[in-house]
Amino acid sequence: MDIILLVLHVVLSLGIITLVLLQKGAGASAGAAFGGGGGGAGSVFGATGSANFLSKTTAIFAVFFFINSLVLAYLAANREIQSESVIDALIEQPAIELSVPAPSGDSADVPMADIPVADDVKIPATTDVPPPSE
Repeated sequence: MDIILLVLHVVLSLGIITLVLLQKGAGASAGAAFGGGGGGAGSVFGATGSANFLSKTTAIFAVFFFINSLVLAYLAANREIQSESVIDALIEQPAIELSVPAPSGDSADVPMADIPVADDVKIPATTDVPPPSE
């Protein structure tokens, strides 16, 4: 639905631009009084000339353009936000609290010799570890 309305919006805007460029300017009647003139326009659009036909068509296109603009604005304002951004997805999720349980009696007394260590890691000489601060 949105794509159809956007394509219609572009077509209406191009139609308005074309119709405005086809119309005579305000100074065109002064040039016709001195002998200039585009007599061919009267035969194509009728006896009254192109001004009446083009101005009515431009007004109709403008009305549809504004209605289409209002419909597009309404649809954009009432759309459910479905973002594909990772950052937006992280912001919307509730914060996860990570908690590490305090060591209990037996697990805190694991001797350093029982912990597997890679060969290139140096173990400090002292094994005294301060108690965790709360």
